[in-house]
Amino acid sequence: MQQQNQIPPRLGFIGAGRVAKALAWGLAGSKHSVVAAASRSMGSAEQLAARIAGCRPAADAQDVVDRADLVFITVPDDAIAAVAASLKWRQSVAVVHCSGATEVAVLEPAARAGAQIGGFHPLQLFADPDVALAGLPGCTIGIEADGPLLSQLEVLAAALRCRTIRLPPGCRVRYHAAAHYAAGFVITLLKQATDLWQSVGVEREDAIRALLPLLRGTAASVERSGLAQGLAGTYSRGDIGTLEKHLAELGHVGPDALHLYCELALRSIPLGLERGGYDEEHAEAMRVLLRRALKP
Repeated sequence: MQQQNQIPPRLGFIGAGRVAKALAWGLAGSKHSVVAAASRSMGSAEQLAARIAGCRPAADAQDVVDRADLVFITVPDDAIAAVAASLKWRQSVAVVHCSGATEVAVLEPAARAGAQIGGFHPLQLFADPDVALAGLPGCTIGIEADGPLLSQLEVLAAALRCRTIRLPPGCRVRYHAAAHYAAGFVITLLKQATDLWQSVGVEREDAIRALLPLLRGTAASVERSGLAQGLAGTYSRGDIGTLEKHLAELGHVGPDALHLYCELALRSIPLGLERGGYDEEHAEAMRVLLRRALKP
């Protein structure tokens, strides 16, 4: 690969959706050369390329492989293997995919042709490419690669002002599933909270506006103090009286709301113990109440 000689690689993207746009625009903004982008929709490729001087929208993914030194495959997860198998690779090129849950081994057709292969997964929400681009600095990118490619990907992550973690082969599904707890599942929990507030007459938009600062404060507390010391509220202090009130009220709401609350509460108690908010005897008293509420 050219980067072995300290020459910045020419970058190309196969797939021009939200992830590709955010990464391509960010890398081009950090003075890296993004030379080509291909997509099933020529309009998407043109939209990505329009903001990058010298980037050519390509009608054929092979054009990207032929023009670039490092190719990002940013198509939907289920299409990565088919795309990798459909193209002609060469020894002087590297290819990475940006999926969290897909193993790098799906790029084996490229490896058999002599290409270096890897993974480059930004831990970021990509609902909107401009929002994602603004949020890239400070986020973490999970990197899986060997040798010169590993170093090159870490250089690109640094150019985006991102942190990196190195992932060993075979761990990506577990890594990706875990990330849902800090991303999509948080939104699911936020919806549960707004549903409960709506049941007492608070409008959804008012609930979201009220709860988002609480969510931001929680994240800031964890960032500042860590998981256990960042915990606040009932399960940081061991407020059994409040716990009993919660259980009684949620029992009136319905079993789904009650059971979700109990499962989350049981997983909060070890953090409260670690924080030093109460002792094991007190923790067990809370567990007894929560387990009893979970019984049919």
